[in-house]
Amino acid sequence: MSTSSGSGYRLFENVRLDARNTFGVAARAPLLVEVSNTTALPELFGYAMLRDAPLLVLGGGSNLLFAGDPQGAVLALTAQQICIVEEDSSHAIVRADAGVIWHDFVLWTLGRGLCGLENLALIPGTVGAAPIQNIGAYGVEVRACIHVVEAFDRQCGGVVRLVAADCAFAYRDSCFKHDPDRYVVTAVEFALSRNAAAILSYAGIGEELAAMGVTQAPRATQVAEAVIRIRRRKLPDPAVLGNAGSFFKNPIVPTAVATSLLQEHPALPVFRATDDGNRKLSAAWLIDQCGFKGHRDGDAGVSSEHALVLVNHGHASGLQLLELARRIAAAVFARFGVPIEPEPRIIGARW
Repeated sequence: MSTSSGSGYRLFENVRLDARNTFGVAARAPLLVEVSNTTALPELFGYAMLRDAPLLVLGGGSNLLFAGDPQGAVLALTAQQICIVEEDSSHAIVRADAGVIWHDFVLWTLGRGLCGLENLALIPGTVGAAPIQNIGAYGVEVRACIHVVEAFDRQCGGVVRLVAADCAFAYRDSCFKHDPDRYVVTAVEFALSRNAAAILSYAGIGEELAAMGVTQAPRATQVAEAVIRIRRRKLPDPAVLGNAGSFFKNPIVPTAVATSLLQEHPALPVFRATDDGNRKLSAAWLIDQCGFKGHRDGDAGVSSEHALVLVNHGHASGLQLLELARRIAAAVFARFGVPIEPEPRIIGARW
């Protein structure tokens, strides 16, 4: 591996990416660009190797599957600054660089008496990845707190600031996900409250708080602790067992379809979607009913604790994990007539 550097960035050739993805699968990049100062981006994108070739922006590697090697350069933003850009007695706007670890950022906000992100504690990845995926958990999506997404627009060659309404946020979706070769998210600003009511509607949070001895209206820090306990109990630690968290999205279907499925399968968990014409189904339940929870094909498997989580038991390739995911989706569709889709971005192959 050879290296070179410039002002605010370093270049590495022929880099292994095994340790840069939470599945821990083997992959190699022809060029890795680590950017510590985003003011270097205009210079970098002036080079043909970045301007004219495919580009993968890599954060914590927790929301992708390398089913093959990336064909072009890999860009990693490493700046770590967090600051409050404005505040009053009840609200604050907080700015975080894209390279900040997401869970560290959540804890930073909680430590300063700010709430809004507590239900999203312990989600792996970086701040820059949060708006791309519109990360969500336990009844909250990050879009509810996003004020502005700052990004380098490769199309115009400069930095743009997109308010939440311009980001086309949807369930695990955004304009950044639809156009990955255009935007490089460099920082995110969040609008957070000092006294917002806790969101406790998601099953399990109330029970966990009760087990913690919290009987009154919980503080944001207590909600975060409950979420952390639940996640640690249900989801394997990627440092111990390679995984990318929930691999499949919960499918959204017309209400009539959900009603029909409930008549045949009364135990099927069904949730409200963003509009009355649709309902969200539990992908974990559908997969579990097809017998895949705890399933293993060699080193490619499904967690025995949570049917949504694909795991690498040691030496599975990304392609082997992808093939298992395809088998699971085909089995769910054959039994229930419901298509399920992956959450992670798949590199080197098509779904």
